[in-house]
Amino acid sequence: MFKYTIKRVLLMVPTLFGAACLVFFLLRMIPGDVCELRMAGEGGYVDEDAIKTCQHDLGMDRPKFVQFVDFITGFAVFDLGESMWTGKAITHELGLRFQLSLQIAIMATLVAVIIAIPLGTISAIRQDTWLDYAVRTFSIAGIAIPSFWLGIMIILGLLISTQAWFGEPWMPPIEYVSPLEDPISNMVQLIWPAVATGYRYSAVATRMTRSALLEVLREDYVRTARAKGLLERIIINRHALKNSMLPVITVIGIEFAFLMGGLVVTEQVFNLNGVGKLFVESVQNHDYTMTQALVMLVATVFVITNFVVDLFYAWLDPRIRYS
Repeated sequence: MFKYTIKRVLLMVPTLFGAACLVFFLLRMIPGDVCELRMAGEGGYVDEDAIKTCQHDLGMDRPKFVQFVDFITGFAVFDLGESMWTGKAITHELGLRFQLSLQIAIMATLVAVIIAIPLGTISAIRQDTWLDYAVRTFSIAGIAIPSFWLGIMIILGLLISTQAWFGEPWMPPIEYVSPLEDPISNMVQLIWPAVATGYRYSAVATRMTRSALLEVLREDYVRTARAKGLLERIIINRHALKNSMLPVITVIGIEFAFLMGGLVVTEQVFNLNGVGKLFVESVQNHDYTMTQALVMLVATVFVITNFVVDLFYAWLDPRIRYS
């Protein structure tokens, strides 16, 4: 297990290096740059000399290979440089936004797990009953309903219900508050986007739990356990459910990594200044350094999440042994 862990950690290096090569060179194939956008935004005549001066100040006139080496070495020591658009340090720009997106991702994952595993288990155990049909309808609705639309409905529901009950409309606070400063205000603000995202997320995990558990329940060792007279509850909890969690854990891990940068519209609905919103702004402004840092951040989250999922495999299934 120790050798496997070291091997996987070492394999992260070429994976991230390949991602860095792709994002660096593909970004520079896009027409236009941040200096041209700045000059165009100021209006009037665009001076070529001013554009060249701006590019020189930002280091864009240097050879691509030199820029790439600086990017790689900076990423290795977590010195991501400065934003070409705002001029501020990228680590400063990412600080609060990453904390917000990470908290939403963790909360949405917890909501999804709390919903998906019990409902998926019930649906598999009560196959082709009204409970099964109800759970399947619930999960299909979660796949069909966009999380941002559900977020809008949640906000409207809060406004209408509080107006009817208390005579004054209420909606979640707009300004982000760290959980270390005021955990109650933080939870009041982020629980609703977490529920909206987690429901959409749980729909996929519910269907995966159901299908995986149904497959395991047809295995020979489950029939043997039933023939020995074991209680159905013990068979489900101790044998079937644990062995059916491998594909579910995979789905949960992939979705968690996706949530770190894929909640652009949901963040807009709840007015959250997270990583997804920063991603869109950096691409629109041709901010190469910020976009590179965000892509590498998401890639790193994916790589680490896949690594943790692989370690969970060995814990869930004793038949798996890594060498």
